[in-house]
Amino acid sequence: LSETFAEKICKVMDMALKTGVPIIGLNDSGGARIQEGVVSLGGYASIFLKNTLASGVVPQISAILGPCAGGAVYSPAITDFVFMAKNTSHMFVTGPNVVKTVTHEEVTKEELGGADTHASKSGVAHFAYENEVDVLHNIRKLLSYIPLNNLDDPPFFEYTDNKNRQDDSLNKIIPENPNKPYDMHKVINAVSDKDSFFEVHKDFAKNILVGFARIGGRAVGIIANQPAHLAGVLDIDSSVKGARFVRFCDAFNLPLITFEDVPGFLPGTEQEWGGIINNGAKLLYAFAEATV
Repeated sequence: LSETFAEKICKVMDMALKTGVPIIGLNDSGGARIQEGVVSLGGYASIFLKNTLASGVVPQISAILGPCAGGAVYSPAITDFVFMAKNTSHMFVTGPNVVKTVTHEEVTKEELGGADTHASKSGVAHFAYENEVDVLHNIRKLLSYIPLNNLDDPPFFEYTDNKNRQDDSLNKIIPENPNKPYDMHKVINAVSDKDSFFEVHKDFAKNILVGFARIGGRAVGIIANQPAHLAGVLDIDSSVKGARFVRFCDAFNLPLITFEDVPGFLPGTEQEWGGIINNGAKLLYAFAEATV
């Protein structure tokens, strides 16, 4: 990233804010241009500011299509959704060589900041796909659920399902024994339009499900406990995942549908010391603040 390149990015983001259209970033960057020194680092600060000003005004989507290191990972982190391609994209603040020098840990690029790592362990990536073509196709799919800006309505699709459809399977999904798990995906798919559920953060904090679906052709946000994983209990990761999704839906006028089957917050020293009180409060705050 050079000073001029940063100005170019900021100009495009200003135009997107002015016209009220989403911002999509395709990232493959080695970080700041060393020859320019502090000026190129200042360019990052300008981009971060624009990301922050655009947050909640227009949707911001980042596709990581190659190695991104240093400052290049922070702009995607501020955006609403991060897509990664497996085996070709990497995100890390410092690469494996620096990690080895400082902490003497030996780690590969894929283990440190690959798509699977960020989609399942850190939660930095919301979506991870096999290749770049899948990434770009699914960005299009995501855009079919969300509005162009925070004053617009979400896209409406013609409703092809039977309006009076009844699903008898809903009577049998929940087991009589409360200690037996069941898959909340089945409930969501039965209630929403056929094949319309588009899950976000699929492999991260699996005890809570978030994603977009359509009901009667209209886009909605779905947030649900998942009894099939850790009995649907709320922990630090699931609270943060849920809170972030609720706040996105609230900003962009997407109605929220909640499927609740939760035993409570996860007990234990690991959770208490990790800040379950603060992080759990984020989910409560997001729901209390929501006006959709």
